[in-house]
Amino acid sequence: MFPSFYSRKYKKKFEVKTNALVCEDITVPVVDGISRFVHTGSYASLFGEQWKKYKKTQLDSYTGIPISATRLFRCLGPLKDNLRDKLVLEAGCGAGRFTEVLLQQGARLVSADLSSAVEANKENFALSDTHQIIQADINDMPFENGTFDVVICIGVIQHTPSPEETIANLYNLVKPGGYLVIDHYTQDPGQFFMRTTSWHRRRLRKKPFHETLAATTKLVKRYLPWHRRFANNRVMRILLNRISPIDTYYQAYPQLNDQLQYEWSLLDTHDSLTDWYKHLRNKKQIASVLSNLGATEIWCEYGGNGVEARCQKPL
Repeated sequence: MFPSFYSRKYKKKFEVKTNALVCEDITVPVVDGISRFVHTGSYASLFGEQWKKYKKTQLDSYTGIPISATRLFRCLGPLKDNLRDKLVLEAGCGAGRFTEVLLQQGARLVSADLSSAVEANKENFALSDTHQIIQADINDMPFENGTFDVVICIGVIQHTPSPEETIANLYNLVKPGGYLVIDHYTQDPGQFFMRTTSWHRRRLRKKPFHETLAATTKLVKRYLPWHRRFANNRVMRILLNRISPIDTYYQAYPQLNDQLQYEWSLLDTHDSLTDWYKHLRNKKQIASVLSNLGATEIWCEYGGNGVEARCQKPL
């Protein structure tokens, strides 16, 4: 069983109607089995279109390489073998690169995303008695505080308006004795300054998806051959990274073949050049946020896309 949906505005549960949830003057449509607590057109709308376009690109079952599982297991630590039958919230699920792993681990999983990426998630991983999908704001989840055994948010918090507020809201959803697992961008001296101030990002994030897709595809086709050519030349690689606006994985994931390198570059270049928010936090800042919330058993290290962290809510 999954938890009942809860209205924070009225502090009461939604009633289930035909193709809708109702609470006082709030009516939430249920479309194709997905409860839609938000409308389209949010700051994450380009992410939604992105994940529908590249819905299988980062799935381990598609690449044949456990890239997503390795990243998630590192963040989970000892929790990775203790998820069976646990109620888990996956906040910011995208197309489901971590959904796949969490379902394989036996979690009772609620996958949530602000964007229409929920549709790609459903295509990849059907609704079932162990998998529920909702479209909802990460800072206004329709659940009572203290609902979940584990709340996981990987690759998302830096893209929200206020990372500290987002972390606090996610922590509130954790049961006493449960865990919060997150990550966050940190400073990348090689490329971040250029991307944040680049003409590409300032222009693209204001455009519709068909234009952002065409533009980022053009950039990848222009620059990726140079990254491939100099993948093993450290000096040229550093110089190229300072002028190239694309994401590449020849160093991080050399086991990806040329086609997968191209697809990953397409996806993450679009991701990095169209986001509305791109906050940075260091390890000390993330650990401080968790400590100020009253968390215990705080683990916080550099890794993956920046800072990875895990903590427990006291009983």
